Amino acid sequence: MSYKIQIVNKSTNPLPSYATIFSSGVDLMAMVDGVDKIIIYPGKRALIHTGLYMAIPSGFELQIRPRSGLALKKGVTVLNTPGTIDSDYRGEVGVIIINHGEDAIAFGNGDKIAQAVLVRVDNIEWEKVNEISELPVTTRGAGGFGSTGITNINNLIKE
Repeated sequence: MSYKIQIVNKSTNPLPSYATIFSSGVDLMAMVDGVDKIIIYPGKRALIHTGLYMAIPSGFELQIRPRSGLALKKGVTVLNTPGTIDSDYRGEVGVIIINHGEDAIAFGNGDKIAQAVLVRVDNIEWEKVNEISELPVTTRGAGGFGSTGITNINNLIKE
């Protein structure tokens, strides 16, 4: 299914598009004006502009996600993954990029910086109960923070 989304593009880049017919997200590109490149040094972060303004339909959000190639090859990711563009937001879409890699990375105008995925969201209607014992019982119970995935704590690598 597809949805029409109104978009204003203040950059010189093409509109976000799918790389393949089976891609889940569209590629977002950097809008770099007035400077040759935006350089992000190791351990630092930057807000990268896209020049895009849009009207996300009610009942949806646009999730901003990292590009796997940048993450694997350069250690670069979206800091607040996934970033959320709410349906009532009308400002410019910006992407917070952090460099976890060992080398500085430079982004120029039109470089692909992230992906955007349209996701349906449902509203929460709280049903307050007074005691934890009133919550439905599950096998997992209160186990968390690795309780379902680590079988032997001694297998963890210590440096």
